[in-house]
Amino acid sequence: MVNRPPAPLEPNPAPGSPLLSVRGLSQRYALTRGLLRRPAGSVTAVDGVSFDVWPASTLALVGESGCGKTSVGRALLRLVEPSAGEAWWRPDPAAPAVDLLALDRRALRRRRPELQIVFQDPVASLNPRRSVGQTLGEPLYVHRGLRGAALEARVAALLGRVGLDPGAADRYPHEFSGGQRQRIGIARALALEPRFLVCDEAVSALDVSIQAQVLNLLRDLQRGLGLSYLFISHDLRVVRHLADQVAVMYLGRLVELGQRGALLDSPLHPYTQALLSAVQRPDPGRSGERIVLRGDVPSPMNPPGGCAFHPRCPLVEARCRIERPELRWVAGRQVACHLA
Repeated sequence: MVNRPPAPLEPNPAPGSPLLSVRGLSQRYALTRGLLRRPAGSVTAVDGVSFDVWPASTLALVGESGCGKTSVGRALLRLVEPSAGEAWWRPDPAAPAVDLLALDRRALRRRRPELQIVFQDPVASLNPRRSVGQTLGEPLYVHRGLRGAALEARVAALLGRVGLDPGAADRYPHEFSGGQRQRIGIARALALEPRFLVCDEAVSALDVSIQAQVLNLLRDLQRGLGLSYLFISHDLRVVRHLADQVAVMYLGRLVELGQRGALLDSPLHPYTQALLSAVQRPDPGRSGERIVLRGDVPSPMNPPGGCAFHPRCPLVEARCRIERPELRWVAGRQVACHLA
């Protein structure tokens, strides 16, 4: 395979090279109609998304429900086959990078241990008929060939790593709380010693106090194991706690991308400003004016022309309705807005 990874999007935000470079990622889903499921067009969930994830860092992907965040994570791991794009993977800076989206099934299977996912729903993501030991042991048996005492020892170590009783391997998912189930999901993702985790709304289904515990666990695991995260979330308070970089998505496209502090403290895109204005602040004296957006998110089946955000934007101009803005550098981050 030809080694032709792209240059980083940012000028040296971290030493070395990006662990994962995504360029032009798109995901379209076919639409059908009738009992015979005749083709009825397609809908674009992800439209030309590009970003970098650096070693031992977290890129948070944020936006309203339905903007395409989960589709980005699933397409990167090829849980669904992406329609277009590249995803250059560099686990070893001394070795050639590989495009994950171009690998055949056999080559992709060899790469699977390096990239894992933590699902949103800790109940639905665990098989209720399999014990925790069976759930954690299956990938170790399939990919590592572990069995017997060696397998049991590894399962116990995984449970201890995520703060659970190593003796709980014989218990079933319904015997655990929601937060404990999510810890089991994290342990399963760690079983094969990955370098990169997609955390798809990994704490949104948990109580606030449990969210903090799981977030602290993810941060400790990152520091101890050198993990990189694509952290998908709609909660900007959580993002501020965990992320190094933030990418804001709207209707399948990135509208703002930059370092956490600069983007969250001084957002440039009107959509990012509206999202941040809705975040509750602990200090009433610092509460700013709430930006209330008009209408609903347009349907991806019939997206508006020009800037996709223009039907709801409080600053819309005539140019916004005609010309679609591309990401460009403004004040140290990338923004897709004519007015920035």
